[in-house]
Amino acid sequence: MSSGFDFEVLDLGLIDYQKGFSWQQDLVNEIASGKRKGVLIFCEHSPVITLGRSAKKENVLKPGEQLKSLGIEVVAANRGGDVTLHLPGQLVVYPVFNLRYLGRDIGLFLRNMEKAVISLLNDYRIKATALEGSTGVWVEQKKIASIGIAVKNWVAYHGVSLNINCNLDLFSLIRPCGQDIIMTSMARFIHFNDLNVSEIKIKLADKFKQVFTRG
Repeated sequence: MSSGFDFEVLDLGLIDYQKGFSWQQDLVNEIASGKRKGVLIFCEHSPVITLGRSAKKENVLKPGEQLKSLGIEVVAANRGGDVTLHLPGQLVVYPVFNLRYLGRDIGLFLRNMEKAVISLLNDYRIKATALEGSTGVWVEQKKIASIGIAVKNWVAYHGVSLNINCNLDLFSLIRPCGQDIIMTSMARFIHFNDLNVSEIKIKLADKFKQVFTRG
């Protein structure tokens, strides 16, 4: 399935959400034209609430004026899913991958992203799981990673957000993924001093390689 597929890794650091989306759009076009096969983007975003294609506005629980006073943007996104929140301390991973090399199977692509995150968390002795019928990764019935993608010309973009050490209180501003769920983070299970973000990126890139180029 993954024969002949490999990807580059790009770390953009802390960037504006729209700037990250612009990077993805440029890469989608390059990949669709055959210039690259795939690029795995790592970044963090300033606080922003994004509305996916199936989002309901009532899942944003506070008025725009209050969100603006908190320095939080609300942005429409063309990914799948409902409402989510990005913020510093959350690692956002955008696998901009040509699915033609990956069996043109969107469901399998989603499951493999879950698998990569679960394997990473297992390395930190955090027992995570995927729940049938609910995209994302969970720990003790709390969500630690959200997933939403878009596909254009068989190139996937958007991706997964993994909570490492972020302000979980801000998730009270929304109904995450349009559900009454509780969000959690790696920092709830591991001391902050043992959470090296650079190390997590290296490990997660390797997990993606295991799942998508070796499996």
